[in-house]
Amino acid sequence: MNIPILFEDNHLLVIEKPVNIPVQEDRSGDQDLLTALKEDLKKRYQKPGNVYLGLVHRLDRPVGGVMVFAKTSKAASRLSDQLRRQSIDREYLAIVRGVPKKKQATLHHFLYKDRQRNQVFSVKQNHPEAKSAKLDYRVIETYSESSLVNVRLHTGRSHQIRVQLASEGFPLYGDQKYGSKVNQRGEQIALWAHKLEFEHPVTKEIMQFVSKPPKVYPWELWNDRNQVYKTYG
Repeated sequence: MNIPILFEDNHLLVIEKPVNIPVQEDRSGDQDLLTALKEDLKKRYQKPGNVYLGLVHRLDRPVGGVMVFAKTSKAASRLSDQLRRQSIDREYLAIVRGVPKKKQATLHHFLYKDRQRNQVFSVKQNHPEAKSAKLDYRVIETYSESSLVNVRLHTGRSHQIRVQLASEGFPLYGDQKYGSKVNQRGEQIALWAHKLEFEHPVTKEIMQFVSKPPKVYPWELWNDRNQVYKTYG
């Protein structure tokens, strides 16, 4: 598994997650990112026994982009605390079907996850299993009946971006689960974890990492127009 490493020290491992790879072992039995990274660390540093690598946050299987892992339990605890306090800045790039009526807005929904179906629904606040989900989005540009948007997460719910944007009437390109009426089988979800900013758990330095979407369709529609790289280079 080819996993680009963006940064590594004694406390952190920051990588660019490939698309269509599960972050953790799941029912598919496919090789997962966490196991592959542990095996790589074990081999590179010739470590005996099990290798510790803490999972701080997650990305859906079809989503690629920047992720941080903790190489010590202390780093994992401190990063998880930053995540709980919403002090980790997580920004995504997404291509959505259609044109949002508002060029930028804050979306607040209550989400319920049906674990048996692995599907998330927007529900009323009084639903017994509802969890608050909040994000900001901003339209960068509209082109060919699709829009390139920047998304900043305030919470980290399962499938959050996919469900919230679809609930507002502009589902992600390629998302068959939450946009089956406008997407076709075989299309790759156009959602990319673009930027991650946090305080180093030991040195307290502000760390910022950027990952750019691949030069494939439909990203190349904006790559060719130089929008993704000009705006986020």
